Amino acid sequence: MFVIPSIGRAFLGGTAMVLIVAAGFARAEEVTVNGAAEFRAAVATAKPGTRLLLRKGDYGAGFHFVNLRGEENNPIIVAAADPQQPPVFRDGDTGLHLSNPAHVELHNLKFTKLAHNGLNIDDGGTTTNATARGIVLRGLQVNDVGSDGNHDGIKLSGLWDFRVDGCTIERWGTKGGSAIDMVGCHRGTIEGCTIRHKDPEPPNCTGVQAKGGSSDLVIRRNRFEHAGGRSVNIGGSTGLKFFRPALGDGTDHAEARNLRVEGNTFIGSVAPVAFVGVDGAVVRFNTIELPGRWALRILQENRSPGFIACRNGEFTDNTIVFNSASWGEGGANIGTGTAPATFKFARNWWYCRDNPERSRPRLPTPEVEGTYGRPVAEAQGKAGADALPK
Repeated sequence: MFVIPSIGRAFLGGTAMVLIVAAGFARAEEVTVNGAAEFRAAVATAKPGTRLLLRKGDYGAGFHFVNLRGEENNPIIVAAADPQQPPVFRDGDTGLHLSNPAHVELHNLKFTKLAHNGLNIDDGGTTTNATARGIVLRGLQVNDVGSDGNHDGIKLSGLWDFRVDGCTIERWGTKGGSAIDMVGCHRGTIEGCTIRHKDPEPPNCTGVQAKGGSSDLVIRRNRFEHAGGRSVNIGGSTGLKFFRPALGDGTDHAEARNLRVEGNTFIGSVAPVAFVGVDGAVVRFNTIELPGRWALRILQENRSPGFIACRNGEFTDNTIVFNSASWGEGGANIGTGTAPATFKFARNWWYCRDNPERSRPRLPTPEVEGTYGRPVAEAQGKAGADALPK
């Protein structure tokens, strides 16, 4: 027999909760939240399927929630009630910290004027069980976080199966900070984001960084504007105790594996892309405009025993426009302790704007079918961000 759903309304500490009851079961559907106290109360009772709608206003900072866990296909969602007037987390050390969450989504929230990190999501320090998973960050605004320290806009540690979609991150810590910092994160996608720092960019910070054993990540169709010394840092240097999963015995360790950086637009940055202690990464179909010194770097910063030399990178189908006065070492910086002979270059379009005859780069291995000195407008549909296959 078909049962018409009934709709009831309950109240939680002054917070309205809409309940949908159908076919013999009940689940929390929507909770409207006004202010910090109601937010804490609503999170404390949230269950799979709960949708918390935060009204506009100043929510303060310092929220830390442990084991907030939805279910696959039935997540807990924390969202702005009105995306045009988002709730604001501000004026503290960290806006929001989630430890060991699962199937939680954050939509259209704003984080600003925070001393350390805008948003911190981690696995609670459990480096092997992969229980922090199914996280979606969508439409977040994060700006003016940290100062001259290692302070991140969004800090992710030990996450699996996650997405960061359509977020805007601006101005984060200038000495070691990242717009999005990933340590030991796996099977994630960062797509459609805008990542922007000051112009000229501070040289000692990064836009997106993936290290600490991170793997199977895609960084796709984002816009990077002066996003630090390295807009995308594929790998890095991580303290051994912070790797996720934890390092075992052996001699095949890497800061990161199997990453794809594709369809992005890079404006400025000392080096838009750096391969750093990575084992396998593809950088393809990106548009690189006016880098400060190099198009790419190949580096080895973690020199601990058992780590492979940076290897097996691919740099293909990109467009690179540069000025000769800000072009060092032929556009590619190769550090010691790396394996540059394992890198592949193909079908890139290189154009020196002020002297096209100087467009050919110096690469560690011969490039296949590269194009040099021809305006990148001719590359339309062949290389660059717009040519990324659907």
